[in-house]
Amino acid sequence: MEESVPAPPPSLLAELWDFLAFPLFYLGENPISALSLVQFALLGGFIVIAETVLRRVFVQRLLSRTHLDEGMRFAIARITGYLFIALGFYIALKVVGIDLSSLAVLAGAIGVGLGFGLQNIVHNFISGVIILAERPISIGDRVEVNGIAGQVSRISLRSTIVITNDNISVIVPNSNFISDPVVNWSHGDPKVRINIPVGIAYGSDVPQFRELMMAVAAAQPEVLEDPKPNIFFIGFGDSALNFELGVWTTGMSRNPKRFRSELYYAIEATLRENGIQIPFPQCDLHLKSSQVAGLGGS
Repeated sequence: MEESVPAPPPSLLAELWDFLAFPLFYLGENPISALSLVQFALLGGFIVIAETVLRRVFVQRLLSRTHLDEGMRFAIARITGYLFIALGFYIALKVVGIDLSSLAVLAGAIGVGLGFGLQNIVHNFISGVIILAERPISIGDRVEVNGIAGQVSRISLRSTIVITNDNISVIVPNSNFISDPVVNWSHGDPKVRINIPVGIAYGSDVPQFRELMMAVAAAQPEVLEDPKPNIFFIGFGDSALNFELGVWTTGMSRNPKRFRSELYYAIEATLRENGIQIPFPQCDLHLKSSQVAGLGGS
């Protein structure tokens, strides 16, 4: 009679595999195990790293050879990266074995949660996509929104970073650039006209003043020659003849405060050297002789 040979004990690796493959829960008819979660996490990490590398190579090597401006290259790279991530996670779900149709109920629940608890984040996310697609602002633009003025340095999904003239980074939600009025000094054409108000005393030589202002404008390196500067006569004020020096420049996109300051310094020095007064507000009091006599006799 032959003796039966006992079966070999299961190996540790097989036991570990069975433990990881054991269903933890079900999404519809799809079993979800620890192994599938680990696989999805690894694939997700790989997708994020691959998107970062692809975007950098795409921007630095391919788009840098084109004639597109920096803002357009950034927008194309960002949108391409988002599409790559969406496609990558779709493929990762298929590889893990999750049927997307079984996630319909879960997606509905998440949608309700987003609608109530994460509506601001979703709003900013959609606003970020609109900004990258329509490009009302771009990297390097000088903008003003909600009292914040500075240069756009980065546009992300949720917010945009604006660098002020004091080198302070201000994080502005993307929804502000969609729902609020935004001043973009660099949109389309960075060339803008700046009007500098100047008042001179009554009796001043107006033709000489006009020539001096044109010379001041011509001496400033950031003032454009075309279109030419102009001197506008605004009107007769209570204490001064009011003018505006209108100059065209691209300096507003970099440092507007410094640009205005240099013009004011030059105007003040030129008027002082040529004896043209900048009057301060004053009030003249006229008394009739009968009123003076009446006051003296009382």
